[in-house]
Amino acid sequence: MQLVVARIGRAHGIKGEVTVEVRTDEPELRLAPGAVLATDPASAGPLTIEAGRVHSGRLLLRFEGVRDRTAAEALRNTLLIAEVDPDELPEGEDEYYDHQLIDLDVVTGDGVEVGRITEVSHLPHQDLFVVERPDGTEVLVPFVQEIVTEIDLEEQRAVIDPPPGLIDDRAEIASPRDSEEEA
Repeated sequence: MQLVVARIGRAHGIKGEVTVEVRTDEPELRLAPGAVLATDPASAGPLTIEAGRVHSGRLLLRFEGVRDRTAAEALRNTLLIAEVDPDELPEGEDEYYDHQLIDLDVVTGDGVEVGRITEVSHLPHQDLFVVERPDGTEVLVPFVQEIVTEIDLEEQRAVIDPPPGLIDDRAEIASPRDSEEEA
């Protein structure tokens, strides 16, 4: 099974290093020197990591055969993909691979069906579930503990406690006028 573990950012310096946006909780394992990674687009790879280092809080990688800024810049926005045993599980108790979450049924705490997870979108500050409702529309559910209260892989479901307005039209709108009228 293949997992996206990083996205290549801009070139760093003139010797072929690139910044990477890490998309794995195990960068020391997946992005270690010697790791051979498939790429998307496939024409950019496979790439073998020659060296890695952290600079100003950002991971920098150098790949075998990439020796200058021009070659490094040509890799920008390339996804790095690791081959992972499908039976392998993340180390942490509350960690999941995307393939474990796709197709889970999404229900509220009181059992109301919301839909099915069709995608996990990884944004810089949080992940989102793309949930397809029974009527074919989609709703985005932030994958945060306050909203996603339980992941039950045995029952193949995710239990959510959505705030008003997330999955329905019961949004509570607060405005300065509301507080003036109460006074």
